[in-house]
Formats: sequence, C-alpha cells, structure tokens
Amino acid sequence: MSVSEYECYYWQERRKAFEASLEKVGLELELEDKSNSDDGKTYFLKVHAPWDVLATYADVLKVKVPFKASDIPKARQDPLSWVTLPFRLPERIMRPEPDYFTSPFDKAKMDFFLIHDKETFFPPSTRNRIVYYILTRCPYYTDDCQERDKTGIKRLLSNGTYTSAFPLHDKARESRCENERHLLYKHWARFLTFYKEQPLNLIRSYYGEKIGIYFAWLGFYTEMLFFAAVMGVICFLYGVLSYEDNVSSKEICDSKIGGIIVMCPLCDKKCSYWKLNSTCLSSWQSHLFDNEATVFFAIFMGIWVTLFLEFWKRRQARLEYEWDLVDFEEEQQQLQIRPEFELKCTNRRLNRITQEMEPFLPLPSKCARFCLSGATVLFWICLILACIMGVIAYRLAVYAAFASIMKDSPTNHIQLVGSLITPQLATSVTASCINFILILVLNFLYEHVAIWITDMEIPKTHLEYENKLTMKMFMFQFVNFYSSCFYVAFFKGKFVGHPGDYRYMFGRWSGLRNEECDPGGCLIELSTQLVIVMAGKQLVGNVQEALLPLVRNWWGSRKARKHPEKVYSRWEQDHDLLSFSQFGLFHEYLEMVIQFGFITLFVASFPLAPLLALFNNILEVRVDAWKFTTQYRRTVAAKARNIGAWQEILNVVAILSVVTNAFIMAFTSDMIPRLVYLYAYHPGSEATMRGYINNSLSVSVGLSVSGCVLYRDYRYPPGHDRQYSHTMQFWHILAAKLAFIIIMEHVVFVVKFFVAWLIPDVPSEVKARVKRERYLIQEYLHNYEVERLKLQLSQSLCFSTETASLLPSESPDKHHILSECL
Repeated sequence: MSVSEYECYYWQERRKAFEASLEKVGLELELEDKSNSDDGKTYFLKVHAPWDVLATYADVLKVKVPFKASDIPKARQDPLSWVTLPFRLPERIMRPEPDYFTSPFDKAKMDFFLIHDKETFFPPSTRNRIVYYILTRCPYYTDDCQERDKTGIKRLLSNGTYTSAFPLHDKARESRCENERHLLYKHWARFLTFYKEQPLNLIRSYYGEKIGIYFAWLGFYTEMLFFAAVMGVICFLYGVLSYEDNVSSKEICDSKIGGIIVMCPLCDKKCSYWKLNSTCLSSWQSHLFDNEATVFFAIFMGIWVTLFLEFWKRRQARLEYEWDLVDFEEEQQQLQIRPEFELKCTNRRLNRITQEMEPFLPLPSKCARFCLSGATVLFWICLILACIMGVIAYRLAVYAAFASIMKDSPTNHIQLVGSLITPQLATSVTASCINFILILVLNFLYEHVAIWITDMEIPKTHLEYENKLTMKMFMFQFVNFYSSCFYVAFFKGKFVGHPGDYRYMFGRWSGLRNEECDPGGCLIELSTQLVIVMAGKQLVGNVQEALLPLVRNWWGSRKARKHPEKVYSRWEQDHDLLSFSQFGLFHEYLEMVIQFGFITLFVASFPLAPLLALFNNILEVRVDAWKFTTQYRRTVAAKARNIGAWQEILNVVAILSVVTNAFIMAFTSDMIPRLVYLYAYHPGSEATMRGYINNSLSVSVGLSVSGCVLYRDYRYPPGHDRQYSHTMQFWHILAAKLAFIIIMEHVVFVVKFFVAWLIPDVPSEVKARVKRERYLIQEYLHNYEVERLKLQLSQSLCFSTETASLLPSESPDKHHILSECL
C-alpha cells in the first residue's frame, strides 16, 4: 500500500489502528520511508502473509486444495492431434501441476492434504485474495471507541487515508528462473504468438478465476468465429463467382434496357429525371451480398449462434471443475456491503440472518432514486433517437445536393464521379460517418452518466452494482450502435408513397421527402452502414486500448523518475502503472458483446462481418494480455464461475438475431421479389430472370422526352380503375415475405432447440469426475477420522497404562511399556 505524507492527525490515528489490527491477525508489515521514494513524499507499506495466516484464512474461505492424485484415466489422445501441434504451447506452460482431486482446506487436518512445499502450496492468486480478504475486514477503530462501521481498506481508500492498495507483480526475469509473469509475457502477451493457444491455467494461477474465465470466453469466441468467417467468405466468393450470371444487373447496365428507362426524381425541386443505368455499379455491388447464398448463410448463423452458446456452456463446465468452482457460489467479498452504502445509508435495522444491525435504504428513497434513474436512462435513449432523426434529416437534405451535382449530363465535369458514386451511396457514406462520430460522443458522455445514476441508486453489494451498471450500459449501447442499422434495414424505403402523393418526414412543409432505396436495394446501404460503424468502433477501440495505456504509463513514469540514480523498486514500478478499475472487465465484455450483436443481428447484409470480427479478436486477445502483463497493476484475484449477466444478454441477442435476419432477407433484400418473379411471373416457359427489372417498375403520371417515367414499386398505372393502388403481384410478394419469415424462424428455432437439447451443458466426463471426487472426499475423510480416532484411543490407552505402572502394586518395565505404545 502506498500512502501520502503523514499530514493529518486523524489519518495517522486511522493508519495506526488499522496496522495494529493487521499485525494482530498475524500479518507482517514493513514500512518503506518516504526518503526511499522518487518523489520523496510517498510511504510504501508492504504486507507479508506467513504460512499460519494463509492456512487460517484458507480454512475460513474454504479454499480447495489437493488431497489425492486423480485416478481417472485421461481421455485418449485424438489421432488427428498432430494437426493442432503448431498451435500448442509446451506442456509445462499449459498444465504446470498434476491433476489432483481437491477438497476444502481444513487447518486442523493438514496431514490429510498433499502439502509438499508450504511456500508454493497456495498459488499466487489465492495468496493475494486471502490478504485482500483480511484487508477488507480489519477494523481501524480503537478499543475505547468501537465504531463497527470503521472497517476495511476500501473505506480507508475512499476517505483518503491510503491512496492505493495493490498486489505486486512478479519480479522481472532473473538469470536462473522464469517467474509466472515472464512466462505469460513470453508465451501469451506477444503478438507473434497470436496463433498459439492461451495458457489458461497459468492466467488463472496469476490473476485469478475471474480474469481467467474472461480470457477463456474470449478465446473460445474467437475460435468459433473462425467457422463463421470461413462460411462468410464462401458466401462472398459465391457472389463474386456468380457475378456474370446476374441477369438483373446486366439489364440495368445495358444501354438498350437500363439506358432507355427514365426514372422519377428522387427528391423535390433540385432532383431531375435520371436513367436507370446510372446505378449499374451499385447493382453489381449489391449482388456480392444479396444472392442465393445469403439465405443459407443467414440460416447457418442462426444455428452457429446456438452451437457457440451450447459449446461454451460445456467449456465453462469443464473449467468449473478444473478450477474447483463446481460448488462455488458468490464470494462473501462480492456480497459484502459497499462502503458507499454504509456511508450514505444512516438508517439501521436488524438482519434476521446475521442478527446484527446493518444499514438499509428506506423504500420511499429507493423508489424515488429508481424513478430518477429510469427517467435519466429514458432521456438519453430519446436523445439517441433524436440524433438518429437528425442524421436522417441530414440524409434527406444533403441527398438533393448530391443529386444536383451528380446529374447524368455530358457537360458535367464530375460525370466520372457521378458514374462511380451514386447520390444514394454518397449520402449513405457521409451520413454513416457522421452517425459514427455521434455514437462515440454519446457513448463517452453516457458512460459517466451511467456511473453517476448507478451511484445515485446506492446499490447494497458489489454484485448488485455490477448488474445494474451492466444493464444500463448495454441498453444504451444497444440503441446507440444499432439504431442506425435498424433504420436502414427496416424503415428506409418502406414509407415512400408514389408520384403525386409522396410521404414527407415532418410533413410536406418541410420538403424532406422520405428516402427511397437504391434500385439495387437497401441491402448495400445496410452493408455500408455496418462496415463503417463496426470497423470504426474496432479501430478506435484498439487504438484506445493499445496506445493510451502506453502513453499514460510513459508520462507517469517520466514524471516519477526525477532521480534516475536511485533504485527503482518493484513497488514503485507497480505504483506507476495504471490501476485496473472495477469496471475494467466490464468494458472488455461490453465491447465484445456489442461486436457479437453486429455479427449476428445484421450478418445477412454483410457476410464478411465475422471475418472482420475474427481479425479484431485475434488482436484483442494479445492487446489485452499485453495490457494486463505490462501496463496495469496486478489485479486482486477474484473468483467467478461464469461470465455472469453477459450470458443472458448473449442468449437474448441470439434469439433476436434470428428474427432480424429473417426480416432483413424478407424486406431489405431483393431475394423474395426475384424468386416470386422467377417462379410465378416470368414470361415464357423457361424460368429466367430476364425482364425482372421492367416487371419491378411502375409507370408514373407524366412522360419524359425519352419515354415513360418509372419508379420502383408494384402499382397500377395512371388511367387504371385502381390507379396507384398496389397490384396483385405486390400482395403475392408480401405473402411470400411473411411466409419466408415464418418458415425461416421456425426452421432455425427448431434446429436451435434441438441442438440445445442434444448437447448437454455439462460433459459426461466432467459429471463422472465430479461424482468420483465427491465420493472420494467422503471416503477419505471418513477413513481419516477413523484413523485419528484410533490414534487418540491408542494414545489414551498408553497414557492409562503408563499411569497404572506408577502404582506400587505394579512394577512393569517403563521402557517396555513405551515400546508397546510406539
């Protein structure tokens, strides 16, 4: 622990009382004078835990330790294991200890456990967890004034008595031995090892189970992304290879077909008539993602999500057993009352379980805080929607400007630009960039707001605090990152109207006519939106995670090293590193869950999204490893048997992704209208897509110099009895879309539930080992107690015999009696 100058008397008294309590429980303290620090102002108090203290509190915390080598034979080696040999790490790195059966530690039965070396019996993560457990519970009140709420290092940190408390990293590599930190840096934290598996057991030993389970999940997610990425690339390649078979694009680009089709203006006043072949390039681009393989890929991703979640449950169950978390519930440390709750809640009531007086928040105050919190969250969500509306208004207003400078005119000097970039594409790209900037700004502001309103609610425990903050941040980021994609996918081009009766965003007075989709469809615009937001977020996130800690640590150590001639001690080096806050893993999980939403909710529009996510995650694993190993102070070890509330969020996103992809394929893609035309409306006996473009256009009111002015819809022409009402083909297409949604959802959901039922959450091997371990614990403990009882009876009998030998009536040889007892 590092403390500032001993200035205030009451701070000194608190420190004296607290340090006396630490020594009372058996911890050893060593104070480094301020003269030994670089700034000449900071004291460092080093805390050492001897064996007796570790054993005592390992008993209190029921830490599981080995008592017998496992007798269950290992699974047979896969005959194809040689394929994965280049990706493996050395055995000593992956599994440094033999496989043991474990049992909760009992100090009174130390000879029951396999204690070969007391110095290494408890792993580093367990040792620092035990020490921190003591620090959070030791009081700092004096004997004459026992204020029970004056307890724990957390309150001392919050009131400024100490400035920080952290476990030390291992030393730098020594000449003859490699410590765990160096092994992690060498085999895990370097980017050149990106293709290697992660040393999860070593991560768990050094950082604890909570961080270990995060990297296990991230690694497993990255592995599963490989299969989704491969399938996405195959789908994309199909679009490339079938490029020449795209009859619809050929008709659009044909000067004799698309070149003579004159389309209605896409905006009022500034927009003029335009020829269909001006969208030639965008129609070809759309075909890359909107083809027959996209339907298969959308179904595949619905099943992939289920396989990912089910196999992760199995992987998680295996880790729970291997890391002794099977019977683990939430740690008392997590359920401990937060210091902030104790300070702000002055009311007291009796806890029926502990029979002690504890602080509580009255119901009226709790309801008022909850309402204020909910109103704040609702306000910020409405602010996001308002920003989205502003971006939409920008799209409508700026589209006219782009359309006016990109006319199909032979005298126009930017005709080349106009042929490569359509007004729709130019508007979509610029609007997506503006939207991404707004997302980053709102995200930065709301993060502070979410922490403020969660603090305002005064959650009682740390677990409750994490869960409340998780839900607020995910709800906000869900709306913030996905709302623009939802607009393009499900609203753009759906409420346009028809010539003579167009729909406007804020009414006809605004002049902002609702957007139409590109003749190639809205799918290419959704792909553009997805790429810009997703890739931009990943790029900004990696820059923040990699560069900011490096720059901040360089600057901090530069200011701290005012006297280079002095020895830069381990505790000072660690103190100058960044502190890993309680929200550190929260942000890591949130980033990955938002990415998971991008590659599942809208993957039908961009099959290469899993490939982008795969490349990002390969980098993410090594960047996070590098940060933990070199840029952050060592975190206090904590236990966790799963990824917590994020599991349920992933399940919800997985279910929602099936619905969104079904609607994207039905209403955003042109797949269903093309199939209806191919099988029901094509001319002649041969099923072909020729004539589809003309079939998908309707005639408007007027005539141009080149012929009829057309627009994209299925409506009766002017002069018809039902002019401008939808044709029967429109209703056939709508029925086909609804049928496709129902069929796709039912097929995917049936397969999902069948796969979930077919794959057990816990592997049979793990179930057998758990049962075997529980049986052996009972058997060995029973035998151990029986042997102890026999020994006690034997000793008692020896004592009785020895006492009787001292009586005058009997005089057996003393040495003979002792030999019998032995």
